[in-house]
Amino acid sequence: MMEKDIYRVARERMVETQIKARGIKDERVLKAMLKVPRHLFVPSSLRDQAYGDFPLPIGEGQTISQPYIVALMTEALELKGKERVLEIGTGSGYQTAILAELATWVYTIEKYSTLQEKAKAILFELGYKNISFKIGDGTLGWQEAAPFDAIIVTAAAPQIPLPLIEQLAEGGRIVIPVGDEFSQVLVKGIKKGGTLHTKSLEPVRFVKLVGEYGFKE
Repeated sequence: MMEKDIYRVARERMVETQIKARGIKDERVLKAMLKVPRHLFVPSSLRDQAYGDFPLPIGEGQTISQPYIVALMTEALELKGKERVLEIGTGSGYQTAILAELATWVYTIEKYSTLQEKAKAILFELGYKNISFKIGDGTLGWQEAAPFDAIIVTAAAPQIPLPLIEQLAEGGRIVIPVGDEFSQVLVKGIKKGGTLHTKSLEPVRFVKLVGEYGFKE
């Protein structure tokens, strides 16, 4: 079996056993997870583990999230294809690629330039042209590009950063892990009448979102 076929089979197994089996139903999300080559976004020494049911280290103390969590957070955004999405935490670029498959435009912010440069190179190589990149404090959002139809935060905050709520469009969705540095709950918020209405999805464990409206260094 050729290498690309081995990875394709691993992706199909990942979607069937880790994602569909846990109740992810959005066909567009499942299709994106089947398509995006996750193994390209992990360090080459860890490629044989790329499709495992767990997060992996990517450098700078950051991780690429477990496939199921990527699918869960993405499904919660309810993307139909016309949205402008803000991603806080480019990280490996894997979640960015999934979003780029599902939305009109993705704006992604990363704290570590080393990570974003790596991610940018892979994303360009894969042909994504609907992504804008920025280095900075993700808790401040991206004021010049707001409002956003959806916001996804791939690090944990003590509470939902105020600038992100302000930059969310009316009817927009935000998905973010909220809690202390040891345990968090994945929260989904929908903005209605200028107010954010939230509900808890499930317990999660993410690295800390550091910034003015997040954790301190």
